[in-house]
Amino acid sequence: VSLKVVTRGELELIWRMRSIKCIGQTHCLEAGQVSKVICSFPRSAKSVVFQDLYKAGKIELEVVPQGTLAERLRASGAGIGGFFTPTSASTPLAEGKETRVIDGKDHVLELPIRADVALIKADKADPWGNLTYRKAARNFAPNMAMAAALTIVQARVIVGLGDIDPEQVVTPSIFVDRIVEVSDPVSEAAALLEQTNA
Repeated sequence: VSLKVVTRGELELIWRMRSIKCIGQTHCLEAGQVSKVICSFPRSAKSVVFQDLYKAGKIELEVVPQGTLAERLRASGAGIGGFFTPTSASTPLAEGKETRVIDGKDHVLELPIRADVALIKADKADPWGNLTYRKAARNFAPNMAMAAALTIVQARVIVGLGDIDPEQVVTPSIFVDRIVEVSDPVSEAAALLEQTNA
């Protein structure tokens, strides 16, 4: 999958924002392809690309608490029109949003986030696109797959049909459109870095 063909300023990125310099999203930021970022942590490990763009007024930022971000994505995939949460009530993050008092506490209306394309990683996939994850990858990837019109998966291994116990499937194939097997993500990172320095 290549994002190099994307015109400058066409992308809005949704992610937690902890990418490593020269890998993944940082490429798109450096190329000026991104107009807006929706994330929970507006900083990147070993990279100041985003911070520099934001300080220069060249990119828009929407900060969303991590749990709220996950739920907004899940709400999109589940067809929920919105939900009320006490998270961010009475803070700058609630400005301009509808609020209600529920059980004596202020709640903020949060709307679903719909994505055109999701790029996610999975541990295992079968040819139909049923997925399993390792550890924290399960926090956002299943919700992103549900919230996107097109989901492209990078899987550590593609196994045969029936090799994944149906009880272990986290993301069913109905939410997956493309699968790419990358057995060694470390080599993938090294290749990207080498390509960048070429």
